[in-house]
Amino acid sequence: MTVIELIEQMSTRLEQAGVSFGHGTTNAFDEAAWLVLWSLGHPLDMLDAVADQAVSDSAAARATALVERRITTRKPAAYLTGEAWLQGVPFTVDERVIVPRSLIAECIADATIDPWLGAETRRVLDLCTGNGSLAVLAAMAWPEVNVAAADLSTDALAVARTNVRRHELQDRIQLFQGDGLAALAGQPPFDLILCNPPYVNAQSMAELPAEYRAEPEMALAGGADGMDFIRTLLREAPACMSPAAVLVLEIGHERAHFEAAFPSLETVWLPTSAGDDQVLLLTREALITG
Repeated sequence: MTVIELIEQMSTRLEQAGVSFGHGTTNAFDEAAWLVLWSLGHPLDMLDAVADQAVSDSAAARATALVERRITTRKPAAYLTGEAWLQGVPFTVDERVIVPRSLIAECIADATIDPWLGAETRRVLDLCTGNGSLAVLAAMAWPEVNVAAADLSTDALAVARTNVRRHELQDRIQLFQGDGLAALAGQPPFDLILCNPPYVNAQSMAELPAEYRAEPEMALAGGADGMDFIRTLLREAPACMSPAAVLVLEIGHERAHFEAAFPSLETVWLPTSAGDDQVLLLTREALITG
């Protein structure tokens, strides 16, 4: 059996089992490739180079066992491998954090946010940092900035600290623990705030597949309409922002709830691969007047 044959076999197995995707892959083949290549010790971006390599019976058995574990536990693949990739950058992941998949990462990598920044942009906040992936990507994208990364969960911050060290950014990323912006009390204003908060509404939370329920609920659940955390954030954010600062906020599929909660806000919607209604930008002026 070759690597590609094993992946195709495992892809069929995942499809038959009816697992859910969305934690780094969107389909059974990509998920099978991730698990098989990881099990065999191959880089995840080297499928073409190793596709025709023969796989021993013992190696195939290990890969199969990993796929079966994915099926029986319904845990995201990242929890089984201990690693996830976002914009081509590897991050350590475990069940203390949600699997990194924020669309804000695209906005950073594609320079979508850059027109809103300026020479004075020096302080960036990644609020609800989780495993620290957005903080790391921001530090990589903008070498001139210093990044504060904050989260309520001490467990999540422990994982974030691992990733800050992994990418040798200890000198530019500082971690803070606390509830929302209260974690940054006494800090100078920020020029850019990035936030992928808990925003899933209660009905959607009740309908989530098992893979999503395996993640920390506190990082997902946003109350009845998904806006609980966001209401407090938008009220308090201007006091933590410099005059020309902007807030980039991810709200997933909650645009209807967002617009119902904040009907007078002047909002800029940023394009992403998932559409133009899941990540938004707010200026400090808009927050104050809206």
